[in-house]
Amino acid sequence: MKPDLTETEKARQGFLYRFDAQLTEERKRAQQIVFEYNHFKPSDIEQKAILLKRLLGAIGENCIIEPPFYCDFGHNIFLGNDVFANVNLVILDCAKVSIGDDVLIAPNVGIYTAKHPIDPKQRKQKYEYALPITIGNNVWIGAGASILPNVTIGDNSIIGAGSVVTKSIPPDVIAVGNPCKVIKKLSCKECS
Repeated sequence: MKPDLTETEKARQGFLYRFDAQLTEERKRAQQIVFEYNHFKPSDIEQKAILLKRLLGAIGENCIIEPPFYCDFGHNIFLGNDVFANVNLVILDCAKVSIGDDVLIAPNVGIYTAKHPIDPKQRKQKYEYALPITIGNNVWIGAGASILPNVTIGDNSIIGAGSVVTKSIPPDVIAVGNPCKVIKKLSCKECS
C-alpha cells in the first residue's frame, strides 16, 4: 500500500486501493454513458460513436462495439483501428486495456484487469488491485473467452472459444483451453 498516492494513482500503478469518492464518481460517469449507449436504436450509429469517444481513452477508425457493452471506467480502454466486438463484451478496466488494430472479439467475452488480494483481511477491508491487459494487432478472441489481469496476447494470435487466458500468449499462435495453452504455431502464410 502506498499512502502518499491517491486511490486513483494507486489503481493505475497496480497497488492495492479502495474505492473513494473520485473513483466512485468516475465509475458512475461511465455507467451513465454505457447505459445510454446500450439503449440507442441500432440505426443510431453516429450517436453511439459520439458516446464511445466520450467514454474511452482512445478509439481508432471503424470500430464497432455491439450492445450490450459494459465497462468500469472506460477511460482506461484504448482501441486501435477496425476493432469489432460482438454482443455482451465486459471490460473491467480498473487498469489499462490496450486493443490493437483489426481485432475481432466474439460474443460474451470478458476482459478483466481487476484482482482481489489473497489475504482475507485485505479483502474484508475492500482492497483490490488491477493489472493491465494488452491485445495485439489482428487477434481473434473466440466466444465466451475470459482474459485475466496482466496478460498480453501477441499479434495474429487466435484465442479459442471458452478459453481462460491466465498467462501471456505469444504472437502467431492458436491457443485454447482452461487454462489457455498454445496448441498450434501459425505459419507466415496463415498470419498474412
